[in-house]
Amino acid sequence: MSGIPLFIGLRYTNAGKKNQLVSFLSIISTLGLIVGVSLLVAVLSIMNGFDRELREKILGLVPQAAIYQHGGIDDWQFVREKVLRDEAITAAAPFVQLSGLSRYKSNTSSVLLYGIDSQLEKEVSLIEEYIDPQLLDSLDSDSPRILLGQGLANKLDVVVGEKIMLLIPNMQNTRAAPKLQYFEVVGLLQSNTELDTRLALTSLTQASALSEYPGRVSGVRLTLKDIFSAPNVVYSQMLQLGAGFYGNNWTRTHGNLYHAIHMSRNLVGLLMGLIVAIAAFNVVSTLVMVVIEKKGDIAILRTMGASSSDIVKIFLVLGSVIGFIGTALGVGFGVLLAVTAQDLMHWLELQLGIQFLKSDVYPLTYLPSEILLSDIVTVGLTAMALSFLAAIYPAWKASRVQPAEALRYE
Repeated sequence: MSGIPLFIGLRYTNAGKKNQLVSFLSIISTLGLIVGVSLLVAVLSIMNGFDRELREKILGLVPQAAIYQHGGIDDWQFVREKVLRDEAITAAAPFVQLSGLSRYKSNTSSVLLYGIDSQLEKEVSLIEEYIDPQLLDSLDSDSPRILLGQGLANKLDVVVGEKIMLLIPNMQNTRAAPKLQYFEVVGLLQSNTELDTRLALTSLTQASALSEYPGRVSGVRLTLKDIFSAPNVVYSQMLQLGAGFYGNNWTRTHGNLYHAIHMSRNLVGLLMGLIVAIAAFNVVSTLVMVVIEKKGDIAILRTMGASSSDIVKIFLVLGSVIGFIGTALGVGFGVLLAVTAQDLMHWLELQLGIQFLKSDVYPLTYLPSEILLSDIVTVGLTAMALSFLAAIYPAWKASRVQPAEALRYE
């Protein structure tokens, strides 16, 4: 009876049509599995998207690593040439970093001002993806010009062509009056990240003039082959450059966010996994009802020579089919949900008139997603394995049916 258990198991997938209760339980079990698997695939894909955006977008705008010197770096060209000898470093550029207050008319907001070299900055960041290169080059004008994050511009209610005032305090001498400068807004930068609400870019010369050490830069920004090597690379450069130099890297500035994303991914994945497990084990109740309904059939099969293992195989096939259908549909819906997550959230925001992910609260203003084949395979195989395990008890129960006792009531 080598092929008969498979044939009968497949036929039993329609066994509940004559019994409304069995049919209902079968539908509920399959739907539960579909919902659980689809949510797990979608959630994992969205968390993967956040992880990717942090690495590629946010870390493409802020330094992956940076070298500083107490009192500012005077000869940044020398430092840049020296760090570029390290094969782990792919690019380097000077910058001036200042914190201050921006004002336009009666509107004020805190600002993170970066002074950049417009040519070298293109090598170390993804700035050209968010701003016209010609606008970036225009910062090198003799007149003070500035690029604002879209969120910051919205706070100030300022448009391109207007002038804003920047106040930069002297952190070394708090009694000294803050430096004041008016800048013409020549462009807006929109990365759809938290940086949009506070970032401003100007030329290296203009920013340096506002710093505590005019004519010097705050540090040299580094781009690395492997971002996870940042702590080791920075430490190595500090040793080579000598006393007075110190460093920082993204694991200190954004490490908590990165670990929070991974922790959230694991916790949410665990919760969704439990939902899948519960849905898979709902198969038990469905198969037990099928066993009760098919006691007569089981008894007849036994009298015709079917062994206990054949009966077990029949119900294992039935459980596996339910698991396969639920898993396949769940993966399909999960992938569809992951692909359309951003558009779906945007549609809901338009319908409800609210913004779910605000840039001043969350690192991104949209739902990114990245579908990994490894996640789909893992989720699919796990769901099917759980469904198979859930079928073991009903299958064993079916194999214990005594033909004489079952046929007595037929």
